Amino acid sequence: MNSNDKGWNPYLAGALTGVVIVMSVWITGKYAGASTSFVRSAGMIEKIFSAEHVAKLEYFSKASPIIEWQWMFVVGILIGSLISSVTSGSFKIQAIPSMWGNKFGLSIGKRAGTAFTGGLVALFGARLAGG
Repeated sequence: MNSNDKGWNPYLAGALTGVVIVMSVWITGKYAGASTSFVRSAGMIEKIFSAEHVAKLEYFSKASPIIEWQWMFVVGILIGSLISSVTSGSFKIQAIPSMWGNKFGLSIGKRAGTAFTGGLVALFGARLAGG
C-alpha cells in the first residue's frame, strides 16, 4: 500500500464483516456461507439445458437449484466489492496483481493454477465441514 491508497481501513472492514455475520445468524438462524450457492448456480445453469437431468439428481432433491438468500449473499459480495473499489479509486482491471507479479513473476498460467488449487482446497474444506 502506498500513501495515496484510499482503501478501507482493514480493522473497520473486518469489524463490519463480523457484524454482518452476527446479524445473519441472528436474523436467519443460519451461518453465512457460499459453497452451496455455487452448486445451486451450477444447477440453475444446467436446468436451462437439461431440466430432467437436474430433477433426477439426488443432491437437488434436498435443495432445489433456486435463488435464495445465500445466493444473493454471494452476489452482494461481488457488488459490494465493486462499489468499494470504485469509491476508493482503487478499481483496475489487471490479469496479474502487482503484489503477485513482484513476488512470483508475471506467468498467468502459474497464477491461474495456484488460484484453481486454492479454490479446490477451500471447496474441499467447506464440503468436509458440511457446507
